[in-house]
Amino acid sequence: MNKTLATVTIGLLSTSDRASSGVYRDEGIPALREWLQAAVNNPVHFFEALVPDEQSAIEAALRRMADTDGCDIIFTTGGTGPAPRDVTPEATLAVVDKEMPGFGEQMRQISLYYVPTAILSRQTAGIRGKCLIVNLPGRPKAIAETLGGVRSENGEVKVHGLFSAIPYCVDLIGGTFIETDENVCKAFRPKQK
Repeated sequence: MNKTLATVTIGLLSTSDRASSGVYRDEGIPALREWLQAAVNNPVHFFEALVPDEQSAIEAALRRMADTDGCDIIFTTGGTGPAPRDVTPEATLAVVDKEMPGFGEQMRQISLYYVPTAILSRQTAGIRGKCLIVNLPGRPKAIAETLGGVRSENGEVKVHGLFSAIPYCVDLIGGTFIETDENVCKAFRPKQK
């Protein structure tokens, strides 16, 4: 079937005091962009921002990406731990209309497969208008694991990644229809009656 897919608009927001001040290079946004370009068959338009771990700056970037830029999805990376400056979940919850706690639960389940410190993560997700906002970890390897899930040596899915549910969630809130490359991540949609 040869069909034209609509462009999906995705916001990538990295929160880091040190990366935003130039102490080191941000790795979260490039890792997200690379994974999403491999997983999503639609053309993708990205809006990107790198901000310090300041709740007001994070909230402003999320509002701009959702309300002005028209993002279907915003992925944040970083700022979800227990340290005093980790405020990404607070900023996210301050701007969403509905919290989606299942995303945080699934992220911790995936990460616990790899590291016991996953229980320290406070990642969450929520919906603002027609935009899904998801907090992801900051490390590139953890971003890929969280989005793609846990696979066995022969490639079978052992624990579903977040992105398996994201296209259907975006459908339900009135966003762009997202088609995925099943070799990277198969999108789950219930069968039509």
